[in-house]
Amino acid sequence: MIKGKFIDNLPKVYGIYTGGFLVFIILMAIAEQAGMSAKLIGIFFVAFTVLIYALIGWLSRTLQVDAYYVAGRQVPTVFNGMATAADWMSGASFVAMAGGIYFKGYGYMALLVGWTGGYVLVASLLAPYLRKFGCYTVPDFIGTRYGGNLARFSAVIVLTVASFTYVTAQINATGTIASVALDIPFGIAVYVGLASILMCSMLGGMRAVTWTQVAQYIVLIIAYLLPVFWISSKLGAGFFPHFMLADEVARIAELEGQFGFVKNSAADLATVPKGLAGITKAHSSVNATPWAFISLAVCMMAGTASLPHVMMRYFTTPSVRTARRSVGWSLFFIFLLYSSAPMLATLSKLSLIDPTLPTGIIGKTIAEVQSIDWYQNWNQANLMFISDFNGNGTLELNEFFMGGKAVVLATPEIAGLPYVISGLVAAGGMAAAMSTADGLVLAISNALSHDIYYKIINPKAETARRLIVARVLLVLIGFAGATIAALEIQGILGSVIWAFDFAMSGLFFPLVLGVWWKRANAPGAVAGMLLGLISGTAYLIWVRSGGSGFLGITQLTFGIVGAAVSLVSMIVVSLITAAPDAATQKMVDDVRVPSGKTVLAQK
Repeated sequence: MIKGKFIDNLPKVYGIYTGGFLVFIILMAIAEQAGMSAKLIGIFFVAFTVLIYALIGWLSRTLQVDAYYVAGRQVPTVFNGMATAADWMSGASFVAMAGGIYFKGYGYMALLVGWTGGYVLVASLLAPYLRKFGCYTVPDFIGTRYGGNLARFSAVIVLTVASFTYVTAQINATGTIASVALDIPFGIAVYVGLASILMCSMLGGMRAVTWTQVAQYIVLIIAYLLPVFWISSKLGAGFFPHFMLADEVARIAELEGQFGFVKNSAADLATVPKGLAGITKAHSSVNATPWAFISLAVCMMAGTASLPHVMMRYFTTPSVRTARRSVGWSLFFIFLLYSSAPMLATLSKLSLIDPTLPTGIIGKTIAEVQSIDWYQNWNQANLMFISDFNGNGTLELNEFFMGGKAVVLATPEIAGLPYVISGLVAAGGMAAAMSTADGLVLAISNALSHDIYYKIINPKAETARRLIVARVLLVLIGFAGATIAALEIQGILGSVIWAFDFAMSGLFFPLVLGVWWKRANAPGAVAGMLLGLISGTAYLIWVRSGGSGFLGITQLTFGIVGAAVSLVSMIVVSLITAAPDAATQKMVDDVRVPSGKTVLAQK
């Protein structure tokens, strides 16, 4: 029996939870040996973990505004770091990152560099100071710092565009996992994923999301690291494969050279199902130049420091000091997964193309590969495809296609691990996507309910009405996100990158200059947010429509255009209009002092 306050017992509570989850994995392994079907194991893993998250959400329900919006500002440093890592390590990180590296080369590690390096910007430029401000949401900071409803409304627009783009990717990931684990169509699975997401966040807001995300982090990190270490040991790359990465990459290059590569014709590729890529990176060259790598990393760094659901996590800490320390813990917990993504991509490719391994398929007859259980399972899910383009009956490098989403999810089966590990990976991917989706949907609904409804439309609204509005918006936004995700307009990773670019275009400089430049004023901030978002979006549309772009800026780095326009317009407009009043400039000075009361508490 656990006695005392919940906050004081967090290590014990989550220690018991972790032990219980490990026991569940062991029981599923025993059940597999006893003959339980793979489908049933997958259902048990997804259902069990989702029900646990729903239970935490129910137990964390609240009618207090402070608890709903910022978890009562009492989340301890280490646990906030875990919650932030879960919030951050989305379905893109868990499901799609290794796939991006697998197919498009190590240029995609620019994402890892940018996403991790972005936390340096968060720690040094924003998180402690926004915590000192004492706001509930990012638009709350913008509205109070610059003054006026137009600035607040502009921030809500940028937040909604960026976060909604991001949340569709997460619901896409939950739908992918649910469709495979539960054997249901993707169009239905996205709504199953949505229901799981809403169960975690609707009743308890940020408090429920925080404690759910801690539980989700434990599941996702176990689910990601266990297969990496197990497969590495099985393939002879050592129990800790990270130190052997260079050797394994060299081995892959040698094998690709040995097998050769025949580029598919347009007619061949026309028969390949949409969204599938060839087994080798020879199909595409992403980030092939230093500028391409650097520009993508810069966009991800600035986007990280601009995304509202990331900033919101640091509003939940007890003090400015703990907000700064929490960023450090976030980096540590994120590093555990990010350092393993390149290794998983490498091991997955090696498992498939090394003929000396029992899992290798290149060089075998196509009929033999098509009869393998794991191929049949993933082919039915429209995530794998084989065709005898070369007409010799033998599988060659250019004849095997796989969806990027399948790299992480299918690798345990390909490597011959027990299916219980595949179920664990599905549960981990579900946890990663759900945790981020929870934070994003909450960020949008909180901004709309607090900054639009309460601050602009109905400042006299009672607490109960405010929370009802927030919860209704939560459901509507989630439903809209699931509907868009079902259309599969863009892949998971592409949608996520766009979200970072949108956030960078409209929010990065208004946030940074709001803390570090007292001369920045409301007209400048509004110009920076709106012109930055509009110009970045226009550039994206232009490039997507066939425009050639300029200076090597692509549809993945359009945030550079938006942020540049935002910075210039914000500085110019601020300088040609009246300076902020003395009270506002004093407020900016107070924000940069780490000690003392929060700024909003002084007003």
